[in-house]
Amino acid sequence: MEVPKIVENPPGKKAQKIVKEDAKYIATSTKTSPIVAARAKNAIVEDVDGNQYIDFSAGIGVINLGHCHPKIVNAVKEQADKLFHFAGTDFYYEIQVELAKKLAQITPGKFDKKVFFTNSGAESNEAAIKLAKWSTQRKQFIAFIGAFHGRTMGALSLTASKPVHRDRFFPMMPGVNHIPYAYCYRCRYKLEYPSCGMWCAKILDEVYLDTFIPPDEVAGIFVEPVQGEGGYIVPPKEFLPELKKIAEKHGILFIDDEVQAGFGRTGRMFAIEHFGVTPDIVSIAKAMGSGVPIGAIVFNAKYDWGVEGAHSNTYGGNLIACAASLATIDVLQSEKLVERAAQLGEHMNKRLNEMKEKYEIIGDVRGLGMMQATEFVKNRRTKEYAKKERDKIVELAYKRGLILLPCGRSGIRYIPPLTIEEEYLDKGLDVLETCIKDAK
Repeated sequence: MEVPKIVENPPGKKAQKIVKEDAKYIATSTKTSPIVAARAKNAIVEDVDGNQYIDFSAGIGVINLGHCHPKIVNAVKEQADKLFHFAGTDFYYEIQVELAKKLAQITPGKFDKKVFFTNSGAESNEAAIKLAKWSTQRKQFIAFIGAFHGRTMGALSLTASKPVHRDRFFPMMPGVNHIPYAYCYRCRYKLEYPSCGMWCAKILDEVYLDTFIPPDEVAGIFVEPVQGEGGYIVPPKEFLPELKKIAEKHGILFIDDEVQAGFGRTGRMFAIEHFGVTPDIVSIAKAMGSGVPIGAIVFNAKYDWGVEGAHSNTYGGNLIACAASLATIDVLQSEKLVERAAQLGEHMNKRLNEMKEKYEIIGDVRGLGMMQATEFVKNRRTKEYAKKERDKIVELAYKRGLILLPCGRSGIRYIPPLTIEEEYLDKGLDVLETCIKDAK
């Protein structure tokens, strides 16, 4: 199969018409490239003009099993023939219980767990905020600079990756305190790992909680084990365990946001497993339903609201979404895609580092499994952000048949489906290299 295949320079005539109407009728959002998808299979997307692209975005980390995986399609069709919706927050159905049991089995922790179903990552984090406040009767939170937890008002108060997310939306939810993340390539304390002694974690206890944040008023620490929108930043192995130790010392809940990193993306079912930390609450969404909107929080059962009506929603645990999610987990396990993500991730990381050796514009390569990124700089010594060059690479890529997404201030993330054929993974990386060379 000849892929990528550009038959009409994108955006083609049909795509241009739809892009124009989109601008007229649809609220302004985040558009990366003028690709108007018509159909897709696994890692190949075809647009309305017949162009075929290799997809290194996976629907922003949603399509971990590839587009239109037959087992997901069949699960959705079978459930749709039986029942679409019955409000699982007010009534009962078996498939929701089955999915909750499965999530309790695959998430970290040997304790009894409960699940609250949502429709998105932001809603999962909203639920985690409310659960933490309810169960601890505390009102404050710790979050991190560079974090992205969603754009609804509670989640937005935790988010701190781009000014545009928060501009004109103040005041935020009170009580959220942001501290620097373990971003070793750009250490906020101008230290070097490992001689730093993991100061970026210890400072929370030795300065913040000791000086101006009363620890007995902090409900939870929200953390992404790999920061997503902030730049695909992977912390040192000691960072999260140190945070967990501090949280346990003060009775603070450890809330693990796996919305982008979960469901096999990093070579483990959940990214936190790389660090040996057991969270109190796990927020999940994105790849959970392979494109059918569904999310959840999975938490230690002792923190349950225990009072009817304290929190609820209408669509959470929708039957079709539950069917898609159960099928997703089955495919991840039966086809050993978590292990495959680790294997392909090593290959991708190796190739990206080979590019780094050749092109000075690449300042850093980082990631876990199939969650990889490069950060582009104008100068390796000064590490000046190369945002314009990064944007040019993304533009050249879609014109040459490769779908990419930015992350951080000057990074690009590489998150193809875990099912991508190795041939297309390498073809995509070949296209990427030509774009880096030409953008430079």
